[in-house]
Amino acid sequence: MKTRVAVLFGGNSVEHEVSIITGIQAFCALNRDKYEVIPLYLSKDNVFYTGEHMGKIESYRDMKTCLANATRVLLVKGAHGVDMVRHPAKRFGNNVVGSFDVVLPAVHGTNVEDGTLMGYLELLGVPYAACDVTSSAVGMDKYLMKSALKDAGVPVLPALAFTGKHYALNSDAVLDEIENEFGYPVIVKPINLGSSVGISLADSREKLLTALDTAFDFASRVLVERAVPHLREINCSVLGDMDGARASVCEEPVNSDEILSFKDKYLSGGKSAKGGNKSSGMSSLKRRCPADIPAELTEKVQQLAVKTFVALGCSGVSRIDFLNDTETGELWVNEINTIPGSLSFYLWEAAGVPFDELLDEMIKLAFKRQRDREALTFSYESNILSAVSLGGSKGAKSGK
Repeated sequence: MKTRVAVLFGGNSVEHEVSIITGIQAFCALNRDKYEVIPLYLSKDNVFYTGEHMGKIESYRDMKTCLANATRVLLVKGAHGVDMVRHPAKRFGNNVVGSFDVVLPAVHGTNVEDGTLMGYLELLGVPYAACDVTSSAVGMDKYLMKSALKDAGVPVLPALAFTGKHYALNSDAVLDEIENEFGYPVIVKPINLGSSVGISLADSREKLLTALDTAFDFASRVLVERAVPHLREINCSVLGDMDGARASVCEEPVNSDEILSFKDKYLSGGKSAKGGNKSSGMSSLKRRCPADIPAELTEKVQQLAVKTFVALGCSGVSRIDFLNDTETGELWVNEINTIPGSLSFYLWEAAGVPFDELLDEMIKLAFKRQRDREALTFSYESNILSAVSLGGSKGAKSGK
């Protein structure tokens, strides 16, 4: 009997469209000899839809028609897996339109990748092939991530974090603090977004003011750190869990500006690992893969990538992005993508792991974690409520 896999993508995030690309890539790559694959789309207003056509990227060119032809469903824990129940229900007949045993999340950004979706999947009791609630949340919050990695001995750039309210009330003081701490240039970014959304480089007070205003359009908290001179970006993916993880080859993205932008990543139309085009997600980014860097640097990046992955308690596949000063040789972890664009399949294919085998390992890891969780105790049998009295059905009387 085939394992039923729901590939879940979309969500209320500025990275919604990128998530659709990643989801369809995974949907198409899963081995049909082993899996029954179900597309499960989460709309921007957090409604689940499914349907055969939702596994085709062309369907999303006209979203209104796509949803009109889809079936809206509610997810309900069933006797054997999770049922997708038609909503609103038909008056007669079976309203269960399908069921699944495991979820492959292909979501990006806030409200989904940040642990929100993982918490929901935990409540459903379904295995899922991604980081858990805690590692997802810490990985998404760039300031918390830096704090955790610093404690683990992983090199990260110092940073300052500000809330929108604090900035609104003390904008001059915030600008002064940044200038005194870092000088210029600095990088300003929303604290919990990916895909380079809202990120700016500022080399003057005027540009810093604009960069902060831009970042606060996307998040209530913003992070500021010094810009690395002579910058080289290096990315590396990690696959596994805390019991064992390994690194992929390294890549060096080729960016067209001071920092890698959303346009560079998704709209540049560069050639992909499979000869794709600008609709191919992160696989279409112009890159050197493997990266043209010294063997010692490659080894250091791979070691730090695994150390980062384990320190944050990750599972499945993640991508760790590094900053390298080519003159001094210094290396820092910039961020982790707990569900990377295109699931970083291009890095694993370059390492000799085909996309379908990568997904296979991720699903095995999902079931492994579920078995480990089922061995833990989450409830304690007691009769404590038998002796509890709260003063009657109307509650306790006041002291008066």
